[in-house]
Amino acid sequence: MLVFIAAMLLLPWFGPGRLDVDRILHRQAPDFGILVQLRISRTLLALFAGGALSLGGSLFQAMLRDALATPYTLGVSTGSALGAVAVLAAGWQSLLGMPAIWIGSLAGASVVLFLVIGSSAEKRQLSAFSLLLTGIAVNSVCSALIVLLHSLAGVSRSFSISRWLIGSVDSTSYPPLLAFMAVVSALACSVISQAKSWNLLAVGEQWAATRGVKVSRLMLTGYLCGSILTAATIALTGPIGFIGLIIPHLVRSRVTSDHRVLMPCAFLLGGALLASCDSLGRVLLAPAEIPAGAIMAVLGGPYLVWLVRHRV
Repeated sequence: MLVFIAAMLLLPWFGPGRLDVDRILHRQAPDFGILVQLRISRTLLALFAGGALSLGGSLFQAMLRDALATPYTLGVSTGSALGAVAVLAAGWQSLLGMPAIWIGSLAGASVVLFLVIGSSAEKRQLSAFSLLLTGIAVNSVCSALIVLLHSLAGVSRSFSISRWLIGSVDSTSYPPLLAFMAVVSALACSVISQAKSWNLLAVGEQWAATRGVKVSRLMLTGYLCGSILTAATIALTGPIGFIGLIIPHLVRSRVTSDHRVLMPCAFLLGGALLASCDSLGRVLLAPAEIPAGAIMAVLGGPYLVWLVRHRV
């Protein structure tokens, strides 16, 4: 919590240009507008987006009982990305009064959500094994369709698709930002409140069932919450990988595997990490910016290799 609060208070001051504190206190332009409209909103988005992805990673790892599981494993992230890429390839700017890329991303995730649940449900029962196999299959199909759409798009649209697929945190207006923060907070509270059940499920489905846990309902709730967290985040930031893998594993290996502690810590540290990566990207090559997704990939790739070798 202290790290999360420190990131919220300090990171908005980092950027390509220095802000004058006296001008900000007197609400003078452009410093006051840059801090309030650009940097604070961007930092808040990064904090809650990183928290949502990290919490989603810890949730899917508990469901699948695999430390390498992420939102990408079950196809949610790729489905959301496919919807956004389809909108970008079509050249649509807005739908229903909202940015078209948000609508496309949420629609893609929703389609994948129903496909995975519908295909993996057998006699109204869900299992980690069926979710995993179906998610991997859907993930492969969505990835192939993304490549196809990318290759068929024009030069300018292809550039937009490439930039979006890297994943980045940009300043956004406060109404959608506050709505996003409210949704993430509500879902995070719902997931964390069931931490005892996630502890039992992490041992095994039969073990959890003998302890009174309704496994199918818990799996369905977890998949829905994790999917909404992931889809809502990707709609605003694009697909940012590795954060759902790095933070939960670090907390599990360095602090505890008890989900009553692991999940809230993963949310808070994941948000702080993504916000820090975004701030770092703003200052490294200023005035140019490095997308937060690129920095996370540079950090996460070597970490994933180390994790695989450590597990072997």
